[in-house]
Amino acid sequence: MTDLPPGWAATKITEVVELQANGNPFQQGWSPQCESRPAAEGEWGVLKTTAIQHGEFWAHENKALPSKLSPRPQIEVRQGDVLMTCAGPRNRCGVACLVQSTRTKLMMSGKMYRFRPHSEALDAKFLSSFIRLHETQLRIDAMKSGISDSGLNLTHGRFGELPIVIPPLNEQRRIVEKIEALFDEIDKGVESLTAAKAALGLYRQSLLKAAFDGRLTADWRAQNPDKLEDPQTLLARIRKEREARYKADLAGWREAVVNWREGGEKGKKPPKPKPQTEFKYQATESSSPWPVTSVGAILSAPLINGRSVKDKSGGFPVLRLTALKNGKIVLSEQKEGNWTRDEAFPFLVEYDDIFVARGNGSKKLVGIGGRVLDQPMPVAFPDTMIRVRLDASVVRPDFFLLCWNSWSVRRQIEDAARTTAGIYKINQDHVSGFTLPLPCLTEQAEIVRILDTRLDAADRLATEIDAALSRADALRQSILKRAFSGQLVPQDPTDEPASALLARIQQERAATSKKGKRKVSA
Repeated sequence: MTDLPPGWAATKITEVVELQANGNPFQQGWSPQCESRPAAEGEWGVLKTTAIQHGEFWAHENKALPSKLSPRPQIEVRQGDVLMTCAGPRNRCGVACLVQSTRTKLMMSGKMYRFRPHSEALDAKFLSSFIRLHETQLRIDAMKSGISDSGLNLTHGRFGELPIVIPPLNEQRRIVEKIEALFDEIDKGVESLTAAKAALGLYRQSLLKAAFDGRLTADWRAQNPDKLEDPQTLLARIRKEREARYKADLAGWREAVVNWREGGEKGKKPPKPKPQTEFKYQATESSSPWPVTSVGAILSAPLINGRSVKDKSGGFPVLRLTALKNGKIVLSEQKEGNWTRDEAFPFLVEYDDIFVARGNGSKKLVGIGGRVLDQPMPVAFPDTMIRVRLDASVVRPDFFLLCWNSWSVRRQIEDAARTTAGIYKINQDHVSGFTLPLPCLTEQAEIVRILDTRLDAADRLATEIDAALSRADALRQSILKRAFSGQLVPQDPTDEPASALLARIQQERAATSKKGKRKVSA
């Protein structure tokens, strides 16, 4: 921090914060066993780390303190406190906010601490903005310690060495006023962009709902009656083709058993094909022109889970769960597992396979589906996925996946999901029993064509909105950078220099220290 503007000074953060009741610059919280509910007004509560967001304080993110435990008023959060998380994953450790307002009787948890800017040297809003500066965030990130990114710590000692620039106090206030005015303008734009993005989400779901209740292609059906297959003919064809396929599987099995016996019954006996899932469908509803069928009735092969594997350098490649992205399987998202090619063979990924996530920590993400659109390299799939292979004579994979990711199926997934140890899960029986509408193949193709066109346009607009939101974040950082390099507001030579402010604080602390020593000696 060289070449500071006139009147500015550089120091470390411990030099410009008040000493707390414990005699230290920082005060840590407490982590008792709390109730699962938030504290009611007038009750004592303990803040969750999610109460601290970048630049925002969420008082509602708390848990009630049990009545059998006594509160600790000395760690109650007050207006003007700056709170910082000091433990957690990398993206949540070292997050800070200024408490501009709060309800009473909220205490810090043990995974956070507070500090209070010295009123004679440091404006609280100035400090909060300085911490949000990208360069400051990088310095804080470098101070974190721990074995992995999933569990890091930020100690008082390390954070206390954070370098900080101090303009004259009046200039700090002018900087804060200018930042707030500029940020307000950006926030208005962001609010409009966020509303537009939310509207796009509603548009997508409205479009998908219209597609799968028959309204989207109503005109097309009226104009193309010769291209349609009536529901009863469609269902009869499905039954016939399923029966023929099962008979062929049985014939192949019998031949395999004969060969196995003639070969001296070496190895395992070929397994007999399982009877196909009973073909169930619901009669056409008055609002829908199509029958409704279960997923189990339109499969070309049984649903199977992948296999659990451990990491092993040089082993056979297996997909990561992160390969499921935006309705696609990203084949490059893989690792090397501890199995051989022969062991992996039953789990090899093929073109047009569809995979769904068996579990996720978020209910909104469990069961998300993706399709293999590229010719796959040799790679298997893990036990975190269920493979869905569809009967192409009945349903198009692109139609199925669009329907699968629509709210009509999403609702079934979220209703069926069960949570264990914080992970929501679905199983093969759930997937097999989920229902969806089944138009004929020609109408499926028309639905996909219309949706692809309209959803692509919506996706392009969403991409533009995301880019604009990213530019807004970059603009905020540009403003902060100018602010803390002395370029946002002019300097006033009549302002008391920061060096004088720091000198007074040092004298004050020295005097306090001497008083403390005299008391001890007495």
